[in-house]
Amino acid sequence: MTDITAKDRELIAVLSENARLPTAAIAKRLGLSRTTVQARIERLERAGVIAGYGVRLSEDYQRGLVRAHVLITLTAKALPKVTQALAGMEEVETLHSVSGSFDLIALLAAPSIGALDLVIDRIGALDGVEKTLSSIILSTRIAR
Repeated sequence: MTDITAKDRELIAVLSENARLPTAAIAKRLGLSRTTVQARIERLERAGVIAGYGVRLSEDYQRGLVRAHVLITLTAKALPKVTQALAGMEEVETLHSVSGSFDLIALLAAPSIGALDLVIDRIGALDGVEKTLSSIILSTRIAR
């Protein structure tokens, strides 16, 4: 969909902040009618721009988690198998293919350093993982 307007982008930003906000409240915030906002949401959903809605965890809950970036180097042709194994680990929040000396970067979240250590060990033991390099996240300076 290439005809996303500035108002559509504003609407997406409002929904990103709080997707449970009533349509009337969104309309007031954007200076549009409720029916216009509802029609825009439905159009964005039909076009696949809005693919779904999710849960945003509280800052208190998030602060209780220990996070790390794990850089992963793979053996030849191991990407599909390793990706599938990582997808089955609930602690893996995101997985990126990257260029450079590593093949993947995983963002992990666990309830403790000990739990995080176990997950990193499990990743390192996967068939097709040649090596890992982990960095624990101390704080987040910018999140958008």
